[in-house]
Amino acid sequence: MARGWSSASLQPQPQAERVLTTKETLTIGILKERQLQERRIPLTPAAVSTLTARGHQVFVEYKAGEYASFSDKEYTEAGAVIVYSPEEVFRSADYIIKITPLTDREIQFVRAKQVLFSAVHMGSLRQEYLQTLMEKNIVAIGYEFLQAKDGSLPIIRIMSEIAGYAAIQIASELLSQQGRGMLLGGITGVPPARVLILGAGTVALNAARAAIGFGCSVTVLDEEVYRLQRLRTALGHPIATGLIQPDLLQQLLPQTDVLIGALYRKSATSQLVVTADMIPLMPEGSIIIDVAIDQGGNVETSVQTTHELPTFTKYGIVHYCVPNIPSRVPRTASIAFSNVLLPMLLKLSDFGGLRALLAAGHMLKSGIYIYNRHLTNHTLARLFQMDSLDVELLVI
Repeated sequence: MARGWSSASLQPQPQAERVLTTKETLTIGILKERQLQERRIPLTPAAVSTLTARGHQVFVEYKAGEYASFSDKEYTEAGAVIVYSPEEVFRSADYIIKITPLTDREIQFVRAKQVLFSAVHMGSLRQEYLQTLMEKNIVAIGYEFLQAKDGSLPIIRIMSEIAGYAAIQIASELLSQQGRGMLLGGITGVPPARVLILGAGTVALNAARAAIGFGCSVTVLDEEVYRLQRLRTALGHPIATGLIQPDLLQQLLPQTDVLIGALYRKSATSQLVVTADMIPLMPEGSIIIDVAIDQGGNVETSVQTTHELPTFTKYGIVHYCVPNIPSRVPRTASIAFSNVLLPMLLKLSDFGGLRALLAAGHMLKSGIYIYNRHLTNHTLARLFQMDSLDVELLVI
């Protein structure tokens, strides 16, 4: 052994953990939602209080939280600054937090290098919108694309959970008031409603769970056996399942009091499985809740409705086809949204900004669809036949 070296010095030595010391102070802007039927707000006063307590600035547009029952006073007490126009929000903040995509008016106020958090709404997305965002040279992060390390989509998942539970609550109201005049769960001596659910994803899982809680007879159909197996395991409760086939639908529909369409595709359009000629098979006064209407729907007779006029009747069947069901319970949905967004914003600060966080492999990278004037989402590129670049090439 060379002179001056000891056996101890050749052993692996403990290394001090690298400590991030260059935190970034964030300026965050929350706009009032102006798109039809949107009642949520992305950050609650409690989340704002956490941010301001750590030195960040939050600017909230006047009455942005009113539909979710969060007052301007609550935001002010949480440390936010109330501003009175979207222009002021964009002028004051580097991080713009929204629920829906920017409106045509809002997009005029965007500044270069701002970071936009919002939904993309692929079903109604226009190529011109993407081109404008690229020309504005902003970073755009889409909620639909955010993917955790386990492959789950946290915001989509939590909103789908709300939609599933809410669908059963809606069914209960409609069945008793506009439909067949019956309780969803029944009582002693009176059988419960028979619920047929199309799809075996998160919406279907939570709709089935809520329906079982009411005591309903539940059947779930899907196109893939493995999804049905996964749903049965997650429920921990025996239910009837089957593959979606015309013959099976024609057999089940005459016995169905509530039909819930929750079959989604990963593309921009959903799967149409119940044709118009099947609808008269259902008992008169039955209920259809087409949760997938935002992507085209699962039922041929479905047409989008609104929270103000949520239903119509065709062939004697009450249809509820409101997109964005979570906005029906805006306070619950806003809290759920905020619970997902807040940790991301805190991470942004802890890592010293967006670029450093992306380099560390945070799931925000999966949500970026525009970066440095480039489209970085390959799904959108295929949809509009546009060029795209991998975001990792842009943050090196």
